Amino acid sequence: MFRKYLVTGASGFLGQAVLSELRKKGAAVCALILQNDPLAGNLPRETAVVYGDICNNASLEKFFSGADGSTCVIHCAGMVSVATRPGEILYRVNVSGTRNILRHCEKAEVGKLVYVSSVHAIPEKPKGRIITEDAVFSPYAVRGEYAKSKALATALVFEAAERGLNANVVFPSGIIGPGDSGRGSIAHMLKMYVEGRLPAAVNGGYDFVDVRDVAAGIVSCAEKGRPGQGYILSGEYATIRDILNIAKQELNLKKNIPFLPIFLARLIAPLYEKRSLRKKEVLYFTPYAVSVLNSNGRFSNLAAIRDLDYKHRPVKNSIRDMIAGF
Repeated sequence: MFRKYLVTGASGFLGQAVLSELRKKGAAVCALILQNDPLAGNLPRETAVVYGDICNNASLEKFFSGADGSTCVIHCAGMVSVATRPGEILYRVNVSGTRNILRHCEKAEVGKLVYVSSVHAIPEKPKGRIITEDAVFSPYAVRGEYAKSKALATALVFEAAERGLNANVVFPSGIIGPGDSGRGSIAHMLKMYVEGRLPAAVNGGYDFVDVRDVAAGIVSCAEKGRPGQGYILSGEYATIRDILNIAKQELNLKKNIPFLPIFLARLIAPLYEKRSLRKKEVLYFTPYAVSVLNSNGRFSNLAAIRDLDYKHRPVKNSIRDMIAGF
C-alpha cells in the first residue's frame, strides 16, 4: 500500500469504482475533479478533493502538492467517444492531459503511476488470433479517433517508463456494470431496450468487463504491477443479442426487435449519428461503434491473472446488476 493515492477522473464511472476499491483498503485518497462537477457529491466523505483540470498545469500543482515516492497516481481521467469527428478536445484531454500528468509524476518522483488506457489502443489482429499487450503503440496502427488518442497517450507513458518512471498501463475492454447512468454506449442501449424505446440492434459483439473488476485490477496493479508492464483487463465476449436476451429474460420482456446485419448497420450509422448530434442525444450508434462490434474482440488477460491475481465475473451478472440500477 502507498501512503497516498492521487486519482484523476475520480467522479466518473470508473473513477468512482476505483475510489470504492481504495476505500475498502482504508487508503488515503485525493481526487481531482472539475470545478462545478455535478457528480462531486457522489464521492466518499473521507476523500480529499482538489478542483482542477488535467489540461491545466497550474491546477495540477495543488493536486501534486506533497507527492513523493510514497504516492501512487491513478490516472483515470479521459474522454471516451464513438463519434466520427470528436474534435480537438479529445486529443487535448487524452494526450496533452496525460503528458501533463507524466510531467508532474516525474517532477515529484512519485512511487507509481497507473494509467488507464483502452484495448482500442492496441493494434487489432486478424479474427481468430488473440490480442495481447505486446504491441507497438501508434495512432497509425489503429482505427478511429478515440483509439488514436489512447495509442498516443499510451506511447507517452511507456516512454516515461523507459526514462525511469515506475509506471504501468492497464487496457480495459468494453466497461459495463452498475453505476453507469446511461452515458456509456452499452448502458444507453440497454436502458432504451428496457424502456421499450430501442428500434433495432446490430448483429455484432465485443469483449465486455465489469467496472468493479477493472477497478480491482487497477488497485492490484498499483500494488503488484511490474514496472513498465501493460495489462489487459478484459472480461467475456458477448454479442449484443446476448446482452439484450439477458435483459429480456430478467425482466420477462415480450417485445422482439430486429437485428441489423453489419453491412446494413454501416449504411445507416452515419445518418443516425447526424440525427443524434442534431438532437443532442447520447452517441451510441455510429460508424465507429459498428466497426468495433465487427472487430476482433478476443483478448488475453493472462498477464493480469499471473501478476495481479486478476479475476472477472460473467457478463450475465454485470447486466443483471445494471438493470437493477436502472
